[in-house]
Amino acid sequence: MKQNPTYVVLSVFAFGFVALLLGSTVGAQQDSERSIDPLRYTDAIEAFEAQDRVSPPPTGAIVITGSSSITRWNKAMQKDLAPLTVIPRGFGGSTMQDVLHFIDRLAIAYKPRAIVIYEGDNDTGIYAVPAEKIVGQFEMIVKKIHEKLPETRVYVASVKPSLSRVAVWDKAQKTNGLLENIVTGNERLTYIDVATPLLGADGNVMADIFIDDGLHLNAKGTRIWAATFKAALMKVEAKYE
Repeated sequence: MKQNPTYVVLSVFAFGFVALLLGSTVGAQQDSERSIDPLRYTDAIEAFEAQDRVSPPPTGAIVITGSSSITRWNKAMQKDLAPLTVIPRGFGGSTMQDVLHFIDRLAIAYKPRAIVIYEGDNDTGIYAVPAEKIVGQFEMIVKKIHEKLPETRVYVASVKPSLSRVAVWDKAQKTNGLLENIVTGNERLTYIDVATPLLGADGNVMADIFIDDGLHLNAKGTRIWAATFKAALMKVEAKYE
């Protein structure tokens, strides 16, 4: 049967429109925020608590927590930041939401004089969490801390650049800008810029500061990382040692 040319054209147009719509939907799904379950790190938190029962950390110290960039630094952190008294509490590939969930057990329980948080790397790089939500979660963390420890100082580190997450660096930078803005003018909050020291003269992230995955720092990167944290913390925290 001979088809009406107008029908054929309309059919092709309709098919193309549906394909475009489906493609947009798939793209939106790929860019949408992924679910985060903090309970996946229950074992890690319980391991810290078991360690504490054997060797209780001091009160009035500095708790440093965050994702894998901190987790990988846990063992060397105390030596790298001496003479500051620090309690290393980096856990897994965590996010700001994970810290919010565990902040009581992770930091508040130690009655620290200061808490340092490094998150946002996985939030932007894996879970596609919007910058505004990451910062909102940080504000909730601060509120929980200051409800129980009003004088405790909170330091938040910027999201670092990396070779493996260049595609989401703009989202990380937006997060950094919002974090820096909300701490401005609050004497109990401090922003630590750990991003700029990892950039070369051309403004791009240095290529020789990572292990093979292009995400985690090698020995050279860790030296820069540690020196940056120490310089920021020593300005205020050294007098409390």
